[in-house]
Amino acid sequence: MTPITCDQALAAARALGLERLDAQLLLLHALGKPADARAWLLAHDTDVLAEYTAGQFQTLSLRRAAGEPLAYIVGSKEFFGLDLQVDSRVLVPRPDTETLVQWALDILLATAIAPPQEALETPVALEVLDLGTGSGAVALAIAHSLQAASRPARLLAVDASTDALAVARANAERLGLKNVQFLESSWLQQVSGRFALIASNPPYIASADPHLAALTHEPLQALTAGADGLDDIRQIIAQAPTHLQPGGWLLLEHGYDQARRVRELLANQGFGQVQSRQDLASIERCSGGQWPA
Repeated sequence: MTPITCDQALAAARALGLERLDAQLLLLHALGKPADARAWLLAHDTDVLAEYTAGQFQTLSLRRAAGEPLAYIVGSKEFFGLDLQVDSRVLVPRPDTETLVQWALDILLATAIAPPQEALETPVALEVLDLGTGSGAVALAIAHSLQAASRPARLLAVDASTDALAVARANAERLGLKNVQFLESSWLQQVSGRFALIASNPPYIASADPHLAALTHEPLQALTAGADGLDDIRQIIAQAPTHLQPGGWLLLEHGYDQARRVRELLANQGFGQVQSRQDLASIERCSGGQWPA
């Protein structure tokens, strides 16, 4: 192989159609350097790559050019400040889902500072349920944030996929989050108990949606939910009341154009305080409601 510099390698990746950031992150991965070392590439753009590294980078670039998610190639994805290991057994965590986590934390931490909790010598642990946990992103982000806030909590992360649960468990162990338990269940079928909050990022893409063509590397069962994309959301809303504490909340992520319909489903089921939250792009990304006390 002809010797190639860092700058030339990046140019070759761009010629394959890769975004500049993706090319940089893949080259850092091939070099064994952390993702936050992009400045190193600028300072060493004329360095000649070892033949093995150049070959590895070319292989990684071809995988990305074929549409494989960057997170699968490098094996990790940052989410809500946590470094999560991911692979093709789970969806890649999206920044949009951080809206769901932040909303859950706003509710849970407000609960934590309420006078009844302050009056207790030992505050009661919050019971939180994450439905369709996948890589564990939502449950682990909530658990980590509550732990940092010194708020006792017990989280149950549920998924119907044994493979997904294996990924989530491994992430919990690596992050040292011992207050998260895992359960294999199709939504709430195997779940017992009542929770202060149920959060879910379920499948919500319509089965015939043309955007699915760009998502062929990710597990289809974690993406689609019937003709209108709302089959799983309907099921969760119907099952949730018997698993919520009085005054408990159900929060759901959904598609960019589904907020109104999800709010209607929540209101028709008897939820109060029904509302939606926008993501950073000002799109109504999550909707939720409170079960009557």
